[in-house]
Parts: sequence; structure tokens; C-alpha cells
Amino acid sequence: MSNLDAAFSALADPTRRAILARLALGEATVMELAEPFEMTQPAISRHIKVLEGAGLILRRVEGTKRPCRLAPAAVAEIDQWLGMLRHALSANYNRLDDVLAEMKTQE
Repeated sequence: MSNLDAAFSALADPTRRAILARLALGEATVMELAEPFEMTQPAISRHIKVLEGAGLILRRVEGTKRPCRLAPAAVAEIDQWLGMLRHALSANYNRLDDVLAEMKTQE
């Protein structure tokens, strides 16, 4: 997945985040994913197509079923991007700690 914009756009919807949370527990069919929602199977299928288009899930053909699973590479790429932000925030907090410590010694 090279398009973080598509991934974050897909993640903006709470239903799609719930679907991903369910898939974190393991592979599931569209019907299994649709169970907890009060929406039609075609509506769930549209959400799945968005997630698949963003590269967040993978589907395979198993007879008449289309089991879905998380795409590990996509999740790793998002985690890597968020890791960069965590590192930058940590550096900012460390600089703030240094400034506060210096102000305290000057008092």
C-alpha cells in the first residue's frame, strides 16, 4: 500500500474501523462481518470494497465465499508512519523538558 491518504480515508468511517477490528481477531466472510451491523449485506460489501481498495484488507475466493483478512503490509506501513510522528513528538517533549529544567535552574 503506497497511498496513506486512501487508508486514512477508509479509516475515517466507524463501520470500516469496526470491520478491521473484527478482522484483527481472524479471517471472516462478508456475512460474518455483516452480523453485528444493522445494514444490508450489499452495504457491508461496499465498505469492504473501500477497505480492499485502500489496501487494508485482502480477499480470496473459496468456493462461493470470499473470506477477508487484514493486509499486514498495510498495517505495518501505517504503523511506520505513526512511528515517525511518535518519534517527532517525543523529541519535542524532550526539548520542552530541557527548557523547563533550564528555567528551573535559573530561578
